[in-house]
Amino acid sequence: MPRRFTGDRLVLASHNPGKLRELEALMRPFGIAVLAAGALGLAEPEETGASFEKNAELKARAAAEGSGLPALADDSGLVVPALGDDPGIYSARWAGPEKDFAAAMRRVEEGLVGTLDRRAHFVAALALAWPDGHAETFRGEVHGRLVWPPRGLRGFGYDPIFVPAGGAMTFGEMDPEEKHRISHRADAFAKLVAACFASTSFASASLAPAGRARGTAQRGG
Repeated sequence: MPRRFTGDRLVLASHNPGKLRELEALMRPFGIAVLAAGALGLAEPEETGASFEKNAELKARAAAEGSGLPALADDSGLVVPALGDDPGIYSARWAGPEKDFAAAMRRVEEGLVGTLDRRAHFVAALALAWPDGHAETFRGEVHGRLVWPPRGLRGFGYDPIFVPAGGAMTFGEMDPEEKHRISHRADAFAKLVAACFASTSFASASLAPAGRARGTAQRGG
């Protein structure tokens, strides 16, 4: 059985402002006080895992151990089949130390020269960890295609070049509330809420992912 979350405070183990905004928006309906890892002076651990799930777990466990509170971490990225599933877990690293996602998007586009296959999907792994080291981990996905040039100033990361399946706007053009409804992060979050929040009212308040967002749940211990 998944472990239930019963506290009233939760550390968000991310130093990425865009991810923090999305995670805070997802947590808002539940009346839980959220604390950013950076505001607590917690360092960002090196991401040495070989999967989104492993990286999310190590970040959540580090924040939970450092704060003495349950912690929620995200590891996410863009997967492009025509690029051998790159950038994948290295999505942030493609932007370099300056977090230059304009350069990262150009690198993706340059890699697609000569191919008509523009399929892509975003993956998000969310890990909820406790100070004793236990973690529950869930994966969400949203599938779509890549466009060029980038469109829209909303969102973050690779959002301006990604159009979800069945849509016409990029995540960079989309209203944030609509993106939150269908995103890979919302997909993973809905699974986490259903498994780890004891109150059925929490589960019913969660943002349901769209039918086109697919994913699987995993638990780590």
